[in-house]
Amino acid sequence: MRRAAAKFHGTTILCVRHRGRVAMGADGQVTLGRAVMKHGARKIRRLYHDSVLAGIAGSAADGVALFARFEAKLEEFHGNLERAAVELARDWRTDRILRRLEALLLVASDKRSFLLSGTGDLIEPDDGLVAVGSGGPCALAAARALARKTDMSAREITEEALLITAGIDIYTNDNLVIEEI
Repeated sequence: MRRAAAKFHGTTILCVRHRGRVAMGADGQVTLGRAVMKHGARKIRRLYHDSVLAGIAGSAADGVALFARFEAKLEEFHGNLERAAVELARDWRTDRILRRLEALLLVASDKRSFLLSGTGDLIEPDDGLVAVGSGGPCALAAARALARKTDMSAREITEEALLITAGIDIYTNDNLVIEEI
């Protein structure tokens, strides 16, 4: 029996590909149940010689494990983002231990962006915008509107969309980390 996709509370990760730049941002809030445990967590990492951005939504321990696995795949495939993402998604779906990880991973290089999940999902967004976590739908909607109707940069769209989300989603705060390539 296949388990249902998990609902992740406690974070928002947004990746914006716009006008030749890529920005990925996340809030800093970590919750445990209904309590805020931390306000300034770093959920975005630069990987493979700072050429790849990765963001995690889900369990903190599972996120650390996934960052390490994905970084190993990037090394194995010499920075080839697509190949590393495909191999991690395959391993994540088929490995008994990895399958239990409760998280979603966003990864991006200067050319491509992907969403990976433990159910084997490997999704590349059509419009260069993708978001995960409890505030993901709100951040994605705000980013789409800003990208279409303003002259803002990828970084500015990411920041503004996450601030809008922080004002709506109780699991997202306004202590943001934004990385850009």
